[in-house]
Amino acid sequence: MPAPGATALHSSLCFSPQKPSFPPPNCQQLNTNLAAKPKSLLQNHPLYTPTHANLSFQIKEKILCLEIMGVDSGKALSQNPSLHSATLESIHSIISFLQSNGIQQKDFPRIFGMCPRILTSNVKTDLIPVFNFLSQYLRVPENRFRVVINKCPRLLASSVRDQLKPALYYLQRIGFKDLEALAYNDSVLLVSSVENTLIPKLKYLETLGLSKDEAVDMVLRCPALFTFSIEKNFKPKFEYFAGVMMKKLEELKEFPQYFAFSLEKRIKPRHEEVLQSGVEVPLPLMLKSTDEEFMKLIKEANG
Repeated sequence: MPAPGATALHSSLCFSPQKPSFPPPNCQQLNTNLAAKPKSLLQNHPLYTPTHANLSFQIKEKILCLEIMGVDSGKALSQNPSLHSATLESIHSIISFLQSNGIQQKDFPRIFGMCPRILTSNVKTDLIPVFNFLSQYLRVPENRFRVVINKCPRLLASSVRDQLKPALYYLQRIGFKDLEALAYNDSVLLVSSVENTLIPKLKYLETLGLSKDEAVDMVLRCPALFTFSIEKNFKPKFEYFAGVMMKKLEELKEFPQYFAFSLEKRIKPRHEEVLQSGVEVPLPLMLKSTDEEFMKLIKEANG
């Protein structure tokens, strides 16, 4: 006979036949196997120590709920303290809502692992507006919600009014017109701060000697530029580009993807190989070719 905790957890996690079931389809197995699981699982959990012997039954159930979903409960509870007071019913409602919008159980470890705050969001005021935004502003059909959310789970933790709309308006204003690309490829830009991330990176590119239009053209051709760190990416790579490779800014304008390659693993080794060979290799060809293609290129150039 299942322990009381197992029965309670089973009833709180398994939906009725009319609703999406969670966790499908293992509820029956969970009901029969969970009796022994809480003791071993909880006793080894960082929150369940001898000093926490009186840990409430609700917290124990919550830990099990998260762990069964594949979410690191210790990390989730640490990053989102509100989880301590959240009820299993509220978590249940969030899971149910996400499943009703096409999100699958196997997606939960990534989504909740990256953004534990989603577990204490409000379906009506937080989540529904995000899906309305995807539908109305990015024209994402319902059957593609899952693709977009898996690409960028942080969308679910972002305010439509304060974050998503301002970012979208800014990106459209500087020339991002392809809504499909924004939704499926570059959605991380929508959760980036306009004031603290997007504008400063564009301004930095201008300090390299680019005009505003040239800097904008670079990010339109390579949106990933908006995701790179100024200190850890732009500065050391540009210093190597201008100071060691002695390249002209024109080459960078034509190939903004330069910043996407690893300085230590790709740019430096390839450049040094080119120097030793004494051949001239265009920047895109030098960096984009595979190792085999690159060595073949060097060998052929040397006769």
